[in-house]
This record gives sequence, C-alpha cells and structure tokens, in this order.
Amino acid sequence: MVTIQIDGRAMQAPTGTTILKAADQAGIVIPRFCYHPAFEPEGSCRMCLVEIEDLPKLDLACSTVVREGMKVWTSTPKVLQARKDVLEFLLADHPLDCPICDKAGECFLQDYYDKHGRYASRFLEAKEKKKKKIPIGKKLLLDRERCVLCTRCVRFLRGVTGTGELGVFKRGVKAEIGIDEGVEIRNNYSGNLVDICPVGAITDGDFRFKTRVWFLEKKRTVCPRCSRGCNIIVQSVRNYPLSGRQRRIYRIVPAENQDVNGYWICDFGRFGYHDIEDNRLTAIAVNREGPAEGRLPSWEDILKGLAAEIRALVDAGRASSLAVILNSSLTNEELAACRKLFADALGVRSIFFADPKPGEADGYLLTADRTPNGGGAAALGFSPELPDLEKLAGAADLLIIFGPHLLEHYPAEKLADSLKGIRRKYLLAAHRSGLDALADIVLPTAHPAEKKGSFRNVKGTVQSFECAVRAPRGCLPEGEILSRLASELGVKLE
Repeated sequence: MVTIQIDGRAMQAPTGTTILKAADQAGIVIPRFCYHPAFEPEGSCRMCLVEIEDLPKLDLACSTVVREGMKVWTSTPKVLQARKDVLEFLLADHPLDCPICDKAGECFLQDYYDKHGRYASRFLEAKEKKKKKIPIGKKLLLDRERCVLCTRCVRFLRGVTGTGELGVFKRGVKAEIGIDEGVEIRNNYSGNLVDICPVGAITDGDFRFKTRVWFLEKKRTVCPRCSRGCNIIVQSVRNYPLSGRQRRIYRIVPAENQDVNGYWICDFGRFGYHDIEDNRLTAIAVNREGPAEGRLPSWEDILKGLAAEIRALVDAGRASSLAVILNSSLTNEELAACRKLFADALGVRSIFFADPKPGEADGYLLTADRTPNGGGAAALGFSPELPDLEKLAGAADLLIIFGPHLLEHYPAEKLADSLKGIRRKYLLAAHRSGLDALADIVLPTAHPAEKKGSFRNVKGTVQSFECAVRAPRGCLPEGEILSRLASELGVKLE
C-alpha cells in the first residue's frame, strides 16, 4: 500500500493502482470517456486530466500509477479549463440531437457539459456531416456524428468477445468507427456495445425511440435464462400512462457482479424481456367440470377445490395416485415448499421435473443448462428426471404440473393420449403453450422477474433477488400458491 493525497484527503491505495481507480474507491469522481474498468487504459479522450504536485503539466488519471507521497488535485482552475477545452473539441462536430437521442438522460457528454462546459460556442464553421444510421448487425445502429472515438466498442470486441468486428478507419479529423464490408456483429454479447458507449453512438434498434430513460424504474434481479445466474437490471415503466399496446418492460441491462458475470450479459438474457411480456396467461381457465364450474373462478375457489381433491386421495390411502411435475426455474424457497408439502406432509413419491431442453453453451457466460436453479433442486435433495408417460398415466389420478416444458420432451399427440387417462390435471404456468388445452384447470403464475427468492447457480453460488416488476393482475407466484394450498390442507410451511 502507498499513501497519497487526492484533493487534500489522505488515503491508501495498493501499489500499481491508477489515480482514477484510487479516486473512484474514495468516492471522488473524475470524468472519463475512453476509460472502462474492464479494459487496459487507453488515454485517448484526455477528459481525466488531473494536476499532480511538482509536475509541470497535467497528467492522465486513467494511466498514471500512484506513488508514495503523491499529491493529486482534480478540480483546480487549470484542470477545469482543460476539461472545458476537451469538451469544446468534442462538441465542435457533435450533432445537437439530444432531444431525440436514446442516450439522453444517461449520456456522459450531456453530464460533463452541464458540469464542466456551459461555454458560449466559438465554432463558426459548418459541422462535419457523417452517416447517422448504419446497421452494424443484430439490432445495432451506428451514428458516426455522435461518436467521440473513445474506442470502447473496438476494445470490447477485441478483448472480451475476441471477434474484432469494429475498428477505427481513416485518420485525423476523418477518423471514424467502421466495420469491414460484408461483416456484421453477430456474437452473443453484441448488446453490451450499447451499454458501454458513453454518448449514444451505438443504439439498440429494439429500444430506439420507445421511451425516455427518466421514465424507467430500475430493479436488480437474477437472469433466469441459464444456470450462470447473471445479475441484471430490469427497466420498466411504472406509474406512467401506457396504452394497451405499450410494454411494461423496455430494457434489461447488466448489473456488475465480479464473481458471476463481471460487467456483461449475453444477448439471450438481454432480450429475454420479450419472454416476460409476451404470450402471458393472466386469468384462471377451467377446461373441464371442476371447482367453480359455471361461474368466474377465483383463486380461493380453485385452491379450496384442489385441497379437497388432495385430501380425499390422502384420506383414502391413495397418496400414490397424486403426481407432481416441477421445474428448475422455481426458486429455492418454492422448491423447499414443494418438498415439505408434497413429499414430507402428503407422502407423494411421484415427483418429477420437466425443464427446458439444453441449449448450446458459448464458453463464456451462457451455459447449456437453460434453467437458473438446477443446483438448488439438487441441493434440496431432488433428482430431476422426466416422468415415464405410460407409468404416469397408469398410476396418477391427480396431476399438478409446474411450467409448460413437457411439450419440449414429448410429441403433442403422445402427451395428449397419456394425459387423457388422468382424471384431473392442474397446470401452473406463466405463459401460454399447447399444454393449456391438455390441462383441466390452468393457473397463471408469475415470471421469475416478478417474484423474490434465491437461485443456486452453476458454480454453487446462492443469490437472493427481489421482485423487479409487478406481475400482471391475476397472476400469483408459485410460492404464494403453495402457501395458500398448504394452509387449506392444514400444513404449516416455514
């Protein structure tokens, strides 16, 4: 450790730490464009200039390493004038399209101009005109007029994905970010380019012109689309008038967690918000005679009826004719409730799992396992296996299915024939599928982003999360359904 001073505050920093990192750790903000903690210092934007005692000129905070006794000043008149000069150069050719830019509200250039600029323009010449809507692949659009050549995008594609699709073309005032003819950015992490661009030069066609960032409520949760358990921020509009065709969720972006996903998320998880919103089940459906037949069913009616059916089987000594099919997208708390209710209290032995089919891993963050809590199921003593349809049809009288994934493993006709012989079938799912028509009663549940709990990821790390967005009216988390069902059956769940 070395002892230094920044703005008169004494502090210690590890040997080899840069001034910028030391300032960040002390809560002292030094502006930057090209610097990103995931990359080696570039030192090209010159925005992080600071004054170091006994040195004749300003130096870069992002690449200058601390040394014992160093005294650094981040807000002297000389430093502030340098920042203003850098901003004047950057804004000389920058378009004045903040009112229509998707980055407005979270743009470094806006923030720094407000804090360090506020000068009267001296630029009289016409601004340099460049292409403003260049498709560079996979929903990404490049606006060269907004670009400040920080090269974050170039370094990300070289250092993180290793694909290197973008580069700096030409020289001097003609320099620009570009892509070779016939090449597109098609890697699994291309959406991160939008996040790391500090000025809105790269925008997401999926989010473009949809809403403004100051309308978005941001809540942290865990991505449920594979077993990595990446930390994400779900950004939704709440308490703001929306038409029937507008979305609740507009964006998913990464939340930093160096032990799990670092600074990034894959595109599979990023655009997963479509799966939260689309094709949702929002009302109880009764497809055959049963509880609340002939009138609009309520959750109370349905759960009382289900409890009565379960109690009748157990009292008759026929608990073996009750079967349950779970899935590894249930939280640890919900799986524990299933074990205590069905296995321990009711003596059910026919407990199976139906998870999404494995996908293709990419060797970085995305895993082949497309469920978030397979590790949690194993830790709770479950042996996830698919049901044998013939045995299930011959033994089960009452079947409770969590999730729609059975159809991924069995042909629809075979599944329909097998389930036909089971007297009563309940389906608990968040989304519509072909399984809806095969169940007698369909109960709408919450998506993982709409509930709280914990998952155990592929490395065995247990991560707790809170509700990121409210579930649609009429949908309940499986944990609440299990709790209410247990209460009807006289079983106490922790």
